[in-house]
Amino acid sequence: MTSHPTAATNASAPGRLIYGCMGLGGSWDDAPYGPAEVDQAAAAIEAARHLGITLFDHADIYRRGKSEQVFGDVLAATPGLREQLLIQTKCGIRQAGDGLPGRYDFSAGHILASVNGSLQRLRTDYVDILLLHRPDPLMDVAELAGAVGRLMEEGKVRALGVSNMSAVQISHLQDRLETPIVANQLEMSLGKRAWVESTVLVNQDTGFDAGFPHGTLEHAATHGIELQAYGSLAQGLYSGRPSGTAADLAAAGLVQALAQGWNTTAEAVVLGWLMRHPARISPVIGTSNPARIAACADAPRIAAEMSREAWYALWTEARGSAMP
Repeated sequence: MTSHPTAATNASAPGRLIYGCMGLGGSWDDAPYGPAEVDQAAAAIEAARHLGITLFDHADIYRRGKSEQVFGDVLAATPGLREQLLIQTKCGIRQAGDGLPGRYDFSAGHILASVNGSLQRLRTDYVDILLLHRPDPLMDVAELAGAVGRLMEEGKVRALGVSNMSAVQISHLQDRLETPIVANQLEMSLGKRAWVESTVLVNQDTGFDAGFPHGTLEHAATHGIELQAYGSLAQGLYSGRPSGTAADLAAAGLVQALAQGWNTTAEAVVLGWLMRHPARISPVIGTSNPARIAACADAPRIAAEMSREAWYALWTEARGSAMP
């Protein structure tokens, strides 16, 4: 295992923590949720707010709409809470059903219906950010721009973002949109490293296997687009789930050692590694366990103090090989 590099001051400010609500609302089928799920949602929201989190991430498909619905129940039961939060939701994925396949849909009709449905379930008049969930190959940019413009004119959407898109796709959209794209949500973690591997594998054969479009991080930095990382805790691979490859286990050991040396949690180290990147990545925390949410509290401090040596040590252990 690599020796334990010490922390050092990092001048670049880290991103912010975001709470992901996909785990709220019970099962992924049409079965209704009950009081226990409402209590779970309330506890998760309170735990996130205790960390200073203000942005809560949704999608119309999460738990078949029940994630938004149970969140709306908590808002309705807590007067004044909505004004203290920022809410974003996503649209554009249509799940399989009625004999039709799962598909993506950026048609104006679907976008308008999706947002109106989300607002109804969330029991709010607006969302602070609407994210376009996954690229739709049949997208008509002019039609999409018209739908987004209408939602913003009506005050139902205050800002627009995307998810799972490359720099070229974002530029293609932005050319026809009158509102700036403010966020791009991507899977990024110490376990899913294609986003950082792609930056050093240019002009190398292995770069073709990185699976992440070159220039996406740089485009976000140039245009002030917030990078939001879903799956940021790597499903606990380095913070409590003793499994995986030899490289995974070695990285988990280093995470634990660094956490002990820095008097913090493994979760804070894993998130801090993401936030240490100068792109100011904002991790989305998806757990509904209040204790695990609390374990993320120290991530901004660790990001600000993590040395270059510690950052590279974690990356090298996780990738299982030296830098190219």
